[in-house]
Amino acid sequence: MTTPAAPPSGPPVRPPAEGRSAVRRRRALPAAVAAAACLGTLGSAPVTSAPAARPTAAECPSDLAHKARCYTGRDAHGAYYTMAVPKDWNGSLVVHAHGGPDFSYDASTPTEDLERWAVMVGEGYAWVGSSYRRGGYGVRMAAADTENARRLFVDRFGRPDRTYLHGQSWGGNVAAKAAETYGGRHGPYDGVLLTNGALAGGSRGYDVRVDLRVVYQYYCRNLPRPTEPQYPLWQGLPADSTLTPEDVHGRLQECTGIDSAPQDRTPLQQRNLDDVLAVTRTSEETLDAHLLYAAFLFQDVVWKRLDGRNPFSNRGVRYDGSHDDKALNAGVARFSADPTARRDLSYDSDLTGRITLPVLTLHAIGDSQVFVEHEAAYRATVRGAGRDDRLVQTFTRESDHSVLSASEYANSLDALDTWARTGRKPTPASLARSCEAFDRTYGTGCFHEPGFRPEPFATKVRPRPGGDRWPAMTAAQERAWSRIDGVGIAP
Repeated sequence: MTTPAAPPSGPPVRPPAEGRSAVRRRRALPAAVAAAACLGTLGSAPVTSAPAARPTAAECPSDLAHKARCYTGRDAHGAYYTMAVPKDWNGSLVVHAHGGPDFSYDASTPTEDLERWAVMVGEGYAWVGSSYRRGGYGVRMAAADTENARRLFVDRFGRPDRTYLHGQSWGGNVAAKAAETYGGRHGPYDGVLLTNGALAGGSRGYDVRVDLRVVYQYYCRNLPRPTEPQYPLWQGLPADSTLTPEDVHGRLQECTGIDSAPQDRTPLQQRNLDDVLAVTRTSEETLDAHLLYAAFLFQDVVWKRLDGRNPFSNRGVRYDGSHDDKALNAGVARFSADPTARRDLSYDSDLTGRITLPVLTLHAIGDSQVFVEHEAAYRATVRGAGRDDRLVQTFTRESDHSVLSASEYANSLDALDTWARTGRKPTPASLARSCEAFDRTYGTGCFHEPGFRPEPFATKVRPRPGGDRWPAMTAAQERAWSRIDGVGIAP
């Protein structure tokens, strides 16, 4: 097929990063809006700890100033990293996978993550995190850079007693991929903690935003406007688009009045807003963030990672919940994925469920950005691989996507450590009980719901034909695809 023209060489304006520290209210744009590893791994980005310079001493975040020694540096691929070693180190290490994806990174990125998860260092664990070598999408690349940060830590401080992976939001996808890629029975990791993780993978996890992109355009008809050049909506935006996040948000306001008080919206704005939310099953609080991702992240994935090929489909999807479902389904844009593009996105980001390590997840039931049904997808993925004995999932009565209670982080890490050391597997009920002891230290609350089970992923995101079977990518598919030259997303 004919390859579309390449996008401009400059970095795209970025949408809000999933898992960033500051979660803005709906009425303001999110803060982040602005401009083969070891032999035997399956087509992963290269991992190396040389010839990067050794870590240099750096100032710790204020919460850790008198508790730890901190170090920063940049690896051979250009990724920034930050390390922290407590003065009373317990001998174990947490390797953190950054959320996002952001469209650019700098030296402050991993240090900001350290500040957010300082509780782990406060509990006696050393910590290391990477910014990743470049911005934009790439789960295997991010997993390789995360593993490389671990190797750099070992080069400087020696092999820890135990090493645990942690990832939140998109970083949960990265950490889960790192666990499958580098975490074999005799690998460097001893357990995995995934918090509010985007665990459905890229080939299905973004379908909610595919649906939003087409449903929004059906009602609003302003992205693009009738007077502007038309383009397939699966692109997000054209490669040469000059729109900014502020422009896109302005069009959302124009169509739905999302920034206006309900009484100040026109009847058409209110109906548009009601229909978009009902059909896409998203919340008013996160609608702008989801739409920005559907525009700018899709633009990055399509033009910069997949050479203009389409990995998304909504063929066979029936939309409902609107004031006129028949008209919606007749008029909404439809398209089918390029099989090679969908394969490459799946290979890069989907999970096989073949975990060999203890994996503990913690997810806010009210998370409206990476909704809790991602956990149902991950459970089905792991069960489909026959590994569900290695998975414990816990849920809390919280709604913040980007941060959970410090007491719960400390409790979860302790439970994972106990499981890895002794084989004593925690339960949702035991975690709810043990959290109280940590809350006496941190006082941020324990909100566990031991009896909660998320509904299937398909109750939140309309499955594409065949999309209700998990894993989205089996281990056999991964092995077969790994033999294809150039498969996946380039680092």
